[in-house]
Amino acid sequence: MIRERLAALVAESSDGAISAHEALTATVPLTALGLTSIGQLRLADAIETEFGVTVDLTGDGLDLLDDLDRLAGHLAGR
Repeated sequence: MIRERLAALVAESSDGAISAHEALTATVPLTALGLTSIGQLRLADAIETEFGVTVDLTGDGLDLLDDLDRLAGHLAGR
């Protein structure tokens, strides 16, 4: 459930450049699919709003935003 919601947020944050299906089935980082730095900021904001979790945009935080599975695991552990 978390992965699917995150995939939808990726699609919204990328203004449709990445579909939810593409995010779910990606074998490369989301930035390789076209998630821009602006898209990452939008995604971080959306995650904070949706899940009530602050996303650290330094260090590992940006790495998390580039990998849907890692991000879902991180959120599931909270």
